[in-house]
Amino acid sequence: MGLFKRNPFGHILFIKKWLIRVLGAMTHKRYRGFNELQIEGSEIIKTLPDTNVLFISNHQTYFADVVAMFHVFNASLSGRQDTIKNIGYLWQPKMNIYYVAAKETMQAGLLPRILAYVGAITVERTWRAKGVDVTEKRDVNPNDTENIRIALEDGWVITFPQGTTKSFKPVRKGTAHIIKQHKPIVIPIVIDGFRRSFDKKGLRMKKKGILQSFIIKEPLDIDYENDTIDEIVEKVEYAIEQHPSFLKVIPAEEIKAQEELNEMRRWSYKDSENEY
Repeated sequence: MGLFKRNPFGHILFIKKWLIRVLGAMTHKRYRGFNELQIEGSEIIKTLPDTNVLFISNHQTYFADVVAMFHVFNASLSGRQDTIKNIGYLWQPKMNIYYVAAKETMQAGLLPRILAYVGAITVERTWRAKGVDVTEKRDVNPNDTENIRIALEDGWVITFPQGTTKSFKPVRKGTAHIIKQHKPIVIPIVIDGFRRSFDKKGLRMKKKGILQSFIIKEPLDIDYENDTIDEIVEKVEYAIEQHPSFLKVIPAEEIKAQEELNEMRRWSYKDSENEY
């Protein structure tokens, strides 16, 4: 790699690589140490092609979710199975991982701007501004969708199709349009525990000893030619477990089983703490 080689967005790869290394080392204990990240399905990551992969996920914090994905993806590509143990995987990180983020969020201070250099595709949200939903429809910036296309052609893209950290908000149709137009392999991810571990921005830890879960699912089955936008939206909602049907009352026996599982995980977490 040439010292000043750049990606399609003009970012110098040498600088980006060192930012990933340094930020990764600084954040590693947030997912393996102070808290424990339980990963499922990481074997799927190694089977994916190098480009045109779209990761869709529910969203709980501005930055901690994405940082966890950089850790998990690079650890998985380095041969680790459902673990981010030993941060040596950060030495040669995958350089063509991008994530979609609101422009106003990534311009709010020095640290967000540094994080943006790591791989943000900034977009202007048409439905929300400064944390408030807007009622007046604004035009979508064509440069935003073009940049997502460029990123997919160059590598992997992470997006949060609800466009907010609030649970069970509707999936935005823009994600479905991207899927239908560019036909990427779509990998759903379901996360939990991040909202309890971090503040809303995902920069400050607010509680230790939280079990964070990170589930990678099989590629979404999509008929790119015949599925309608609404059908794709519904598939995305189910895949990231944000469809309104998930809000139904959970049976008592399922709650009891979940509590028993959480107790088992709690003791498993304590054991892993002792090993760390």
